[in-house]
Amino acid sequence: MKLLKTTLALAIIGSLSAVSAQETTQMNQEAQDVAEIAVASEVKKSDAQTIVGVAASNEAFSTLVAAVKAAGLVETLNSDGPFTVFAPTNDAFGKLPAGTVETLLKPENKGTLTAILTYHVVGAEFMAKDVVKAIQDSNNAFKVKTVQGGTLTLSLEGSSVIITDAKGNKSTITATDVDASNGVIHVIDTVVLPE
Repeated sequence: MKLLKTTLALAIIGSLSAVSAQETTQMNQEAQDVAEIAVASEVKKSDAQTIVGVAASNEAFSTLVAAVKAAGLVETLNSDGPFTVFAPTNDAFGKLPAGTVETLLKPENKGTLTAILTYHVVGAEFMAKDVVKAIQDSNNAFKVKTVQGGTLTLSLEGSSVIITDAKGNKSTITATDVDASNGVIHVIDTVVLPE
């Protein structure tokens, strides 16, 4: 009987130890999973590119990146933001009259270039859904003030968002919500120009 009690006690202690070891292993695994998620989150934040970094990593924006560098705006567009950038592609710059881009990139035209580029930037973050809602709430004419100081008017034509500049020229947003660490980029097919 004494042997049976001892065996039973050892069995109970053994099973408790097994449960305890299993719970400890599970708790350790959960703690490790949380730590891995936290590390992944930190890596994602530190790897996130600014608006300039995102544009520089895409060949379709090489003219825009060259213009941003020539205008001395890299540091500004690498700052905290948030910004919304209506980013013209190389093809959009290609629609300008021949020689325009080359002329704008000259040091003596830095002021004009800066005005044009900052006319494409809004000092707030507007995701596509926010833009569409604002257009709908504004009787199809959402006016946004740019960093340059001028105004762009956003409207809907069918399912497309159209940007109308101060001169009445129109540009279509062709891709939306390109995320950056300090804002968002919406791709446009025509350069917009201030007054």
